[in-house]
Amino acid sequence: MPASLHSGFGFHLSPLSRSLDLAAMAEPAGLKPKRILVTGGTGLVGKAIAEVVADGEGRPEEEWIFVCSKDADLTNAADTKALFEKHKPTHVIHLAAMVGGLFKNIKYNLDFWRRNVHINDNVLHSAYESGARKVVSCLSTCIFPDKTSYPIDETMIHNGPPHSSNFGYSYAKRMIDVQNRGYFEQHGCRFTAVIPTNVFGPHDNYNIEDGHVLPGLIHKVYLAKKNNMALSVWGTGKPRRQFIYSRDLARLFLWVLREYDEVEPIILSVGEDEEVSIRDAAESIVEAMDFKGELLFDTTKSDGQFKKTASNSKLRRYLPDFQFTPFKQAVKETCDWFNANYDAARK
Repeated sequence: MPASLHSGFGFHLSPLSRSLDLAAMAEPAGLKPKRILVTGGTGLVGKAIAEVVADGEGRPEEEWIFVCSKDADLTNAADTKALFEKHKPTHVIHLAAMVGGLFKNIKYNLDFWRRNVHINDNVLHSAYESGARKVVSCLSTCIFPDKTSYPIDETMIHNGPPHSSNFGYSYAKRMIDVQNRGYFEQHGCRFTAVIPTNVFGPHDNYNIEDGHVLPGLIHKVYLAKKNNMALSVWGTGKPRRQFIYSRDLARLFLWVLREYDEVEPIILSVGEDEEVSIRDAAESIVEAMDFKGELLFDTTKSDGQFKKTASNSKLRRYLPDFQFTPFKQAVKETCDWFNANYDAARK
């Protein structure tokens, strides 16, 4: 039976969730209660975790608390401390961040650095001060060195500068790994981080200018189909990416929170053989949305980093049988969600 969920942002749960608080009250003897605070709870991954928990993967001893920027300004130390004092979490999933696609990163590297450094320092220090037993933060494969050998793995994070297009965001995220090690060595804190590859799914940011590549393409295809126009994809279409469906990532987050005991980060990704080009991704969206128009590539736009192929061998040592949702199926589910929720979707 799923665990209880609370939300400060009006997140409506399924009818099944009405019995959740009773389940938490009747937890079996010997289980230690967990109060799990999820920052960035209204975002792509936060919503996916809430849905996976509500769908039956929560546990009776777990109480889930999803918060967003309306609940606290995490760039403010006093606000962050007050949030932790209010909820007294035993565990934290830290997702909150200033995020954006390639072109937003290029334009606002300093803002990405400053805001994310403040957020991360405030969250980790408040977790330490409030006695949280575990924190799982979310990094990104863009933190890895631009000039490197492939596939990249967890040991290579600090081996050189990241790609110049998003150095602000990348360095800010790298510092979480540095802080995690510091809190462990100095205070014995069990703080760790996951490194997902490109995440997509329902509840994403579908803004064409500022969003990531897949949600931006989904929105573009929607508009091109509606207006009977050609589809213009920025760049050559040649760069390659590993994409992970948000619901798959949510399931892996639960495993990391409950079972993964290393301080060193872990890459959460499909395998190297499932890397796809931006052209392939665009064609999958075109197929999923039944778009019949012309597909064009605007080569005046930057491609960004050509590839950042990541190894999931460490994950596979722990979870050799984990099943990822096939890419085309996940794209179809995401496109169907966007079509059904166009008016309410972030864009």
